[in-house]
Amino acid sequence: MAMSSATIVDRPEGNWLKNSAGYQMLLVFLLSLNFGIVFFDRQALNVLMPSVQPELGLTQTQIGLIAGGLSFTWAIAAFFYGRLSDSMGKRKILLVMATLAFSLCSFLTGLASSFALLLGARLLMGAAEGGVMPISHAMVASEVDPRRRGLAMGVAQNLGSNLLGSFAAPVVLVAFATAFGWRESFYLAGVPGIISAVLIWFLLKEPAPVRKSDNAADQSMTIAEAMKVRNMWICVVVGVLMVAHFVITWAFMPLYLVQTKGFDEITGSWVMGSLGIAAAIYSFGISGLSDYIGRKPVMVWLPFLSVVGPLAAMYFDGSPTVLGMLFFVGWAVNGVFPIFMATIPSESFRPLHHATVLGLAMGSCEILGGVFGPPLAGYLNDMLGVNSFLWMLMVLAVISGFVSMGLVETAPKALARRGLTHAAA
Repeated sequence: MAMSSATIVDRPEGNWLKNSAGYQMLLVFLLSLNFGIVFFDRQALNVLMPSVQPELGLTQTQIGLIAGGLSFTWAIAAFFYGRLSDSMGKRKILLVMATLAFSLCSFLTGLASSFALLLGARLLMGAAEGGVMPISHAMVASEVDPRRRGLAMGVAQNLGSNLLGSFAAPVVLVAFATAFGWRESFYLAGVPGIISAVLIWFLLKEPAPVRKSDNAADQSMTIAEAMKVRNMWICVVVGVLMVAHFVITWAFMPLYLVQTKGFDEITGSWVMGSLGIAAAIYSFGISGLSDYIGRKPVMVWLPFLSVVGPLAAMYFDGSPTVLGMLFFVGWAVNGVFPIFMATIPSESFRPLHHATVLGLAMGSCEILGGVFGPPLAGYLNDMLGVNSFLWMLMVLAVISGFVSMGLVETAPKALARRGLTHAAA
């Protein structure tokens, strides 16, 4: 059913043999674009917070609660959609429905006039968005050549999300809000998702259902069973820490750059945009590198490198351009997200359970890291000062690096160089 701490299941050939290289590229491109639009909507409130906070009178703790609330419903949806997708054997229709739903929720965010209404809108958005990535990764796992799985999953999760969500969102939405208002920016953010849903519906095909085993025990996978696998629980622990790191960074760094570092909102948006450019590049570099040198080395070393960003935010007082370059270096850690959320779990379990275990990986990261991390960081900021969240980021990253040392390698090429197969890793 799954791998133990010392064995890895042999992978079946899967549906990818029936797909041309061109279709595999189209699939990854559209899934990457779609998730980029998801993150464009998700990041919109974070980058517009310097405009939203004064009008609605939000405290740092409330800002954390809003970010955590979206992560909570995102996590619940990831669990639900993952299991539903596996049980129904339908990926595309669920993906289209989720995409249309989160687009409508962006319009609701623009209508919010109080903390309670804003929180409600973000809860609904998280519920709509949470199922997108587990289903997308399950489609990649079954439709793309396993030799390029790490790169494909990295592009699907990181390229579009960072070009659109982490670069375009701060640059475009802040400029649009400056000209027309922050509410109008949310109306703008909701349109691309509708277009993406139409493209997916007409250009992608429903993946062939995974052949189910005759063994009744293989038909379902419980959370307890999945968590008995060493790589699974390590990916969950690292995911909790690193998702908290990611959400806290985006919830508080835009405000910190404007209110503490003294940048104007446009300059601050470009500095934050450097994270998007960095992560888009690393989506190729880190994920592709892990296909060759292995998943474990990048999972261990990049969290340690990420402390460069928080240290630069606290102690560097030079030009915004240089600060953006330092952020660029530290944000290499973003390249490991698809590895612990998707690549390692998908290489550790049978295809029949892919959407379920990917939903577990992503959902648990969101519900524990994304939900509890931002409110705690906001509370520490209110109690101990605005630098507190930066120290929290460094602690989360360092612990992640140490925990990753326990991973069992799963990359096919890295194993082949050692003369090992998945079964004898």
